Amino acid sequence: MQITTTPSIDGKRITRYCGIVTGEAILGANLFKDLFAGIRDLVGGRSATYERELQRAREIALEELQQRAEEVGANTVVGVDLDYEVLGQKNGMLMVSASGTAVVVE
Repeated sequence: MQITTTPSIDGKRITRYCGIVTGEAILGANLFKDLFAGIRDLVGGRSATYERELQRAREIALEELQQRAEEVGANTVVGVDLDYEVLGQKNGMLMVSASGTAVVVE
């Protein structure tokens, strides 16, 4: 299944719109990850731990988006938008949401 941020795919014709589909992932950061990320912030540099968690959340959200598109009979999702938020007490949760339009292309 193709998933794209563009509203169409060059050389393909959309034959049916199946509706809006979404995928979400909410992950919590544990105390040790927070501690090491805080140390990294003090000395500078990138936090590989948080980058991995962000990548994992994005992959989960996109997989869920694809599953929901398949459930409605689509073979492509166009116009995908990714949003990132921090939630919870002391911003301890990371949320990634993906939304797009499920379509059938030929």
